[in-house]
Amino acid sequence: MAKIVKPLTNTQLENAKPKAKEYSLADGNGLLLRIKPTGTKVWLFNYTHPYTGKRKNIALGKYPALKLVDARKMREDNLSLLAKSLDPKEYRDNNLALEQEKHSNTLFAVASRWFEVKRTQVSPSYAVDIWRSLELHVLPSLGKAPLSQITAKQAIEVLNPLAAKGSLETVKRVCQRLNEVMYFATNTGIILNNPLAAINKAFEAPKATNLPSLAPDQLPRVMSALSTANIKIVTRCLIEWQLHTMVRPSEAAKAEWSEIDLVKRTWTIPAEKMKKSSNGDHVVPLTDQTLALLEYIKPISGHRPFIFPSDRNPLQHANSSTANMALKRMGFKQQLVAHGLRSLASSTLNEQGFDADVIETCLAHVDSNTVRRAYNRTDYLERRRTVMDWWSSHIENAANGNLSLGANAKTLNVVNFK
Repeated sequence: MAKIVKPLTNTQLENAKPKAKEYSLADGNGLLLRIKPTGTKVWLFNYTHPYTGKRKNIALGKYPALKLVDARKMREDNLSLLAKSLDPKEYRDNNLALEQEKHSNTLFAVASRWFEVKRTQVSPSYAVDIWRSLELHVLPSLGKAPLSQITAKQAIEVLNPLAAKGSLETVKRVCQRLNEVMYFATNTGIILNNPLAAINKAFEAPKATNLPSLAPDQLPRVMSALSTANIKIVTRCLIEWQLHTMVRPSEAAKAEWSEIDLVKRTWTIPAEKMKKSSNGDHVVPLTDQTLALLEYIKPISGHRPFIFPSDRNPLQHANSSTANMALKRMGFKQQLVAHGLRSLASSTLNEQGFDADVIETCLAHVDSNTVRRAYNRTDYLERRRTVMDWWSSHIENAANGNLSLGANAKTLNVVNFK
């Protein structure tokens, strides 16, 4: 016959005094109060493991912080787990681990891990822009929140002030980046689904605006303004270099002498300097005019790393916004930006009937077809030489009597500034 245990009373618990050795008071069905020589009183649940058959204890909490009624409730919960052949201690430890993992996987922690992967796929400058946008607009409010607890409503509320200011393009980019973090979390098993998948629908879409550029027939005007502009010689060379090579402003400003191969007549821009680093290095065929530009600026920067050195620190490259500011001072404000020189080249070449794929490769635009992209970047090199030669000659002709450094470099002398 099973031993009948008389339930404990609150008076018994309060009056239980410590002894030389620890002892226990039983409440029945496995619930015990253990009194230690130090006077500490701890609730335990004693049970038989559902598979091994061994006796085990699980600590429930200290008395009097854990009252008798609460200890009994915990005993019933544990008895229910045993009825399902679950070990209460293992069940509790697993849940605790999951809870700890959930709270360690904050938005900041997961976004940091995602960013370590993302930064290998984009240029360093673009990577800085990506992290900065999260750092400015999201992480201060949601960075410490467990990813599994972030809702669409919370994210939208955080971005609402930004949308109210009219920064819709920034809102769009932040939404995209938040979604990338969330999909990274789902793919790595941190969360089961992405609750932010459609948060962009809560905001007005930014109006598409093209960067200011000029029509092809305006090139002579550009060359005329460039020949009379009151700008530094390095800035002028930089603008002409970008115009001839069709590269992006930052790519032109960061050009290094070590990237130039005079024998092969090429400029190889490393992948990490490109907007889409996953597209690999970009090889620019050099024309007679671009080689003449290099010869012209060599006395100024040939003994330094960068072809177009910074005015303040000649060991650094020119600022990528230098050309933009110069174009504004030349009278092209809201008409032409440095990036628009690429559009001017593209429009002109397309009007002349050159192969669209070759033009896109000249501009280092990423082809969505990976097989064709690999083919274009190799076989198209010689075809691009033809296009680039025509374009440089067209620029030279557009100067129409105005001074073009690329066309007249061999007849000009430059003071070598140390």
